[in-house]
This record gives sequence, structure tokens and C-alpha cells, in this order.
Amino acid sequence: MILTVTLNAALDRTLIVPNFQAGRRHRASDALTLPGGKGVNIARALRNLGQPVIATGLAGGRTGTAIIEQLTAEGILNDFVRIGDESRTSTAVVDPTSNQQTEINEYGPSVTDAELAVLTEKLGYLTRGADIVVLAGSLPRDVPADYYAVLAKELARPDLRIVVDAPGPALRGALASEPWLVSPNVREAEDVVGNEFGDDEDAALGAATLCGMGAGNALVHDERGCVASIGDDESGRRTLLARMDAMSDVVSTVGSGDAFLAGFLSGTYSGAGEEDALRTAVACGAASTQLLGAGVLDGGDVEAIARQVAVEEVAAGS
Repeated sequence: MILTVTLNAALDRTLIVPNFQAGRRHRASDALTLPGGKGVNIARALRNLGQPVIATGLAGGRTGTAIIEQLTAEGILNDFVRIGDESRTSTAVVDPTSNQQTEINEYGPSVTDAELAVLTEKLGYLTRGADIVVLAGSLPRDVPADYYAVLAKELARPDLRIVVDAPGPALRGALASEPWLVSPNVREAEDVVGNEFGDDEDAALGAATLCGMGAGNALVHDERGCVASIGDDESGRRTLLARMDAMSDVVSTVGSGDAFLAGFLSGTYSGAGEEDALRTAVACGAASTQLLGAGVLDGGDVEAIARQVAVEEVAAGS
């Protein structure tokens, strides 16, 4: 199975507000509330793709109870550690007239060392039946920036693929544990690498740099697709560029990066080759923008969109 870990789970509320303007009173034309956080979104997308997945992490207070109850209602297997502090709530305001979205994310709960110890023990048990474990999202308050690296080293075994999808310091700290895969968006990759990417060549160099910093494979994604540095010293490293035309009638881009990673993991878990896994990844990211809700996608849409994704191998840094 695939196990997703969300330390900073949230209850995500998405509001559709046409002609949104700060400082004005508005009425939402549509709204959706779902359990969220990167790992939860990835789990939802994986389930929609028909893959065996369990979501775990930390959940506290009434918000944590709502997260667990709603995941169960969605049919997503879950096993969270209950904590004393309240889980966060996040709000996204999507303006369909301008195709812009505004996100307001709370910092999340304070977590004790004892609660982290319980989570580590639970993960030690759950990962016995896992092929892939995804450490995803921001870290709650009082959790050290290198916690993903510590956790990855604690869980490491030859047949377990560890994936990290996290922003800023959490990703930078995790690279020391040499995870099998990292999947930052362009802005997150720029932050870790230390320079801006002006084009695909820069992104390719950035992906290669992430691998040089410890990642086994790196996918640097944006709204047009991704640049991937994939392989190892034995089989050889490849730089792959996956691109498609922009989707029309975008409803919301919230969680599209999570759906992208879920698509790549789904393809890999099913035994697809690297090119096909990337096609599925880009298609899932695009398909998720057509529906409201992070990680919500239609398998039929994914298959159709995947046929529009072009994947080519390019020389590293070209």
C-alpha cells in the first residue's frame, strides 16, 4: 500500500467568490469543506485513482475530529494520532472571473515530544505493510525543521520508498536523509536551491541540484507540467520534460500539485515506466483543476488528458 503522513492536517474550506475584492462584502456562489493538508490531499487523489492508501498524521480538537470523521465518510482509510492542541482550518477564496485565488492558512497546532513519539511508533507499525510512504506538508509549531529527515532515517529500509513533499526548511532538512523522491513546485525548489528559474533549463538544473543535495529523484512542477531528474548511478540519470497546453475552464488550482504527485506515485505503483508515470502525473494535476476540492479528480478525465501530455528526454541543463 501507499501511506501518506500529514503532520499539519487541516479542515480546508474553499469559497467561490466572483469579482472578489479585499475590503468588500461578498456572497460565495459555491463552497466546499474537505479534510486537507498535503498528505490528505494526496491520499484522496490516490483513492480516486483506485490505489490502496492509508492516511495518517496528527489531528487534534473538534477540527481534528471533523477531519477524521469526514475522511472516513469519504471512504479513505485513516489512522491518525490524536493530539491535545486544535488542528488548523484553512480557507481558499477562488475568483472565477479573474482565475485568481487567495489562500489563508493557519499555522496549526503546537505538538509535544510525547505526541511525536506516539506518531513515530505508529508509523513503525503502519510502514510494515507499505511500499511507499509520503511525508507531506508543512510542520506544526514546535516541530524541528529536520523532523522529516529524522523520521525518514527512523523508517528507512531497503524496500520502502520514502517521498517528501514539503516547503522550505522542511524540504531542505529532509534532503539529508536521501529520500527516494522529492516533488516541490518551482517556488519551493527555488527556495531550497537558492536561485530563481527563468526557464526549463534552469528548472532542470534545479532538479539536478536537489538530487545532488540528497534526493534520489526530483520532480519540479508548475502549471504547464514538470521537469524531472530521475535515475541513479547504476542505471544512469535522465532529465525528462513533461508538458501540455494550458487547461481551459479552470475551476480551482488548490491542491493541483498534490494531485500531480499522486498521479506519479499511482503510475509508479502500478509498474508504469517513467514517461507514462509523468504523463499520469501531469494529467492528474490538470484534471484536478477542473473540479472543486483538493485531490478531487475524475479517472476518465485523467486518461483523456494524459494523451495530450508530451514527454521528452533532454540533456541535463539544456
